[in-house]
Amino acid sequence: MTVGHICPDAQDDITNRAYARVGLLGNPSDGYFGKCISVSVQNFFAEVTLTPNQQIFSSRVTIEPGPSDSTVFESLDTLAARTAKNGYYGGARLLRALCFKFHEHCVKNEYKLSERGFTLEYDSNIPTQAGLSGSSAIIVAGLKCLMQYYSVYIPLEEQPALVLSCEHDLGINAGLQDRVIQCYEGVVYMDFSDEEMVRTQGKGVYTRLSESCLPSLHIVYDDNPSDSGKVHADVKQRWERGDEDVRSKMSRVAELAERGYRVLSSLGTDKQTGEPTIELGMLMNANFNLRKEMFGAEALGARNVEMIDTARGAGSFAKFTGSGGAAVVLCATESEEERAAMYADCEAKGFKVCPLVVNPGKPSGRAA
Repeated sequence: MTVGHICPDAQDDITNRAYARVGLLGNPSDGYFGKCISVSVQNFFAEVTLTPNQQIFSSRVTIEPGPSDSTVFESLDTLAARTAKNGYYGGARLLRALCFKFHEHCVKNEYKLSERGFTLEYDSNIPTQAGLSGSSAIIVAGLKCLMQYYSVYIPLEEQPALVLSCEHDLGINAGLQDRVIQCYEGVVYMDFSDEEMVRTQGKGVYTRLSESCLPSLHIVYDDNPSDSGKVHADVKQRWERGDEDVRSKMSRVAELAERGYRVLSSLGTDKQTGEPTIELGMLMNANFNLRKEMFGAEALGARNVEMIDTARGAGSFAKFTGSGGAAVVLCATESEEERAAMYADCEAKGFKVCPLVVNPGKPSGRAA
């Protein structure tokens, strides 16, 4: 029997952040029992605040609408513009799903929770629908608040599966990768090849990498991207039918992450530059090329493909950070001239560009 935990009689707000993530290599094979490398990105984050009810006997739970949850618009044009940019749904439904799943987890594990209620509110500067994992960031930040408020301990290795279950309940097409890196932070190599472990335990084998192993990286993103979740559907169905072409290419995508892990390990220990950095860039390019072959340029979207082509046009390497809407870029020579040319070319096409700032994780080593 699990020992019960009761929320302390706290008065102060609880605020937590969860950061955007960049899939450096291997995605989308994480959803197909593959391997990947992800990076926690300090540039963008979601923030959730839990405010305990001032009346300690009040059990009311309130989820405040956030910046993408408005149901009142100045005009039809405004409604259309906001919907095109942010989609139909905001973050309130994510926090509601989290509260449901958190309660379910606590009931199952026989945690005794305080009756005192709270208010949840969120904010986020993660570009919407850009493949930077903005939805799961809201859930992860909220989960941190709930665990702190109720003094409930959920092992780190179990948290990504709980977060993923919230999104699956809402019909969001997702894999474990995003939730793992947002819970663990830093740089993590993930191996999901043990299908039984993934299916029965909701986790893979995770190995931390030192942030120092990464060369300088950049993020290119579009302020008006297409929905990054739509491009998965047909490939998933083909994979489940046993389509040999999809299965073979998805396996090759996973192998790119495995090779990238060896390259990054070398960069982290030997402080090498030059050939290992070029090899990493070539793996990134190959990752996107295989994705394009599987999904097709039409499914990826002309604007997304243009983003990659523009970044590569300056001699850099580029791939999606997730399913589209943003790219991670590695400059081949890491020179100021190449970087400036890449920035200028991308900005001329209307894309935004910024250096990737890694959000540090815990000390390197085996994560789970």
